[in-house]
Amino acid sequence: MPFYEHVFIARQDISSAQVDGLVETFTGLIEADGGKIVNTEYWGLKNLAYRIKKNRKGHYVMLNIDSPVGGINELERNERLHEDVLRYLTLRVDEFEEGPSIMARGRKERSGRDRDDSYRAPDTGDEPKTAAAASDDKPAANASETVKESAE
Repeated sequence: MPFYEHVFIARQDISSAQVDGLVETFTGLIEADGGKIVNTEYWGLKNLAYRIKKNRKGHYVMLNIDSPVGGINELERNERLHEDVLRYLTLRVDEFEEGPSIMARGRKERSGRDRDDSYRAPDTGDEPKTAAAASDDKPAANASETVKESAE
């Protein structure tokens, strides 16, 4: 069966216990169609980028699903009808990530690099040349030398 990562956003005014009830409801739908929920992650109540149905925040939940296509279609149909679900997104993946998702990791753990190291040139083995070193490589040519060479 194919693997899916499914994220949905629930309204801000429901409790986390009601979000757990939504997850159980959606898990029952998937299992009724022969699939299974491999992993569930509650990402918390987060700010939305823009208002959705007069909500500024939402409860984010990610489900890793191993299910046939029919189960995913039924899940999405029920989420469209459910008034507590603001948005959802389902992606088909080749395999699930090991460990927690990037959203579930701590903020410190996510910032793996400093701002100064955001771009590094590929290592070619050559040291970068300064303007003085670059001028030493080429012999200084006078205008008179170039005129002599062209005359001959």
